[in-house]
Amino acid sequence: MKIDLNEKQIERPSDMLLFTLRDQEKPQADLCVLNGMVQNEDVLLKEGDQIHFIVRGEIPSKEELAGLMAARHTPGVHKKMEQACVGIAGLGGLGSVVAVALARIGVGKLILVDFDVVEPSNLNRQQFFVDQIGQFKTEALLENLQRINPYVQYEIHTLRLTPENSAQIFKNVDVLVEAFDRADQKAMLLEAVQKTTIVGASGVAGYEPATSIHIRKMGPRIYLVGDFETAAAPGCGLMAPRVGIAAHIQANLVLRLLLDLKK
Repeated sequence: MKIDLNEKQIERPSDMLLFTLRDQEKPQADLCVLNGMVQNEDVLLKEGDQIHFIVRGEIPSKEELAGLMAARHTPGVHKKMEQACVGIAGLGGLGSVVAVALARIGVGKLILVDFDVVEPSNLNRQQFFVDQIGQFKTEALLENLQRINPYVQYEIHTLRLTPENSAQIFKNVDVLVEAFDRADQKAMLLEAVQKTTIVGASGVAGYEPATSIHIRKMGPRIYLVGDFETAAAPGCGLMAPRVGIAAHIQANLVLRLLLDLKK
């Protein structure tokens, strides 16, 4: 029978057991992943099974990491992600969290744009560290993302987006994440990239119930995530839990769009 071992097709007898295969191929493996799930009991393998053997603490090659990530994804998802290109405009509480999520699912290329530097007040919700205060957000986030997944292609632009450069920078993206704070910046980006699918956000401040955050389709190519009411204001700040919920809904929507699924 034919089975996939670490993303490579091999042939084995029809009576092959999972742990027997492990002992033959990678006896030092700590984890046996069968069809996306960690398997703690020995089982009889069948035609078409996908198996990955993992050694804890072992730094994998690019090919091995792709296989290991694919092992925990739904079959076929990882290959589609590798071919995708996503832009992120703004690397604050939304954009930095979306970038981390997309790097973890192995999106092939991320185009990251921001003009600002990391400030102490950012640390309550953004994916940066104390020792990165004062660095450009693009450079600091690139450093962090490369530690998470060094095999994604990252393209950074440390600049303020304008109608002219937005269209050029994001011309080849499959989906663009809008993660700006200001309404005029949001409007500018929507106008500048009129043919691009955009996942934006509006109303993510405070500590209202998580269930108040949802997706609204604004047109054939525009989606917004949030409650569309709760903006940052005195007494209603931006905090990690609710901002993170909205950012991960954005990231999940990007994933669904890349997979050609309806929202």
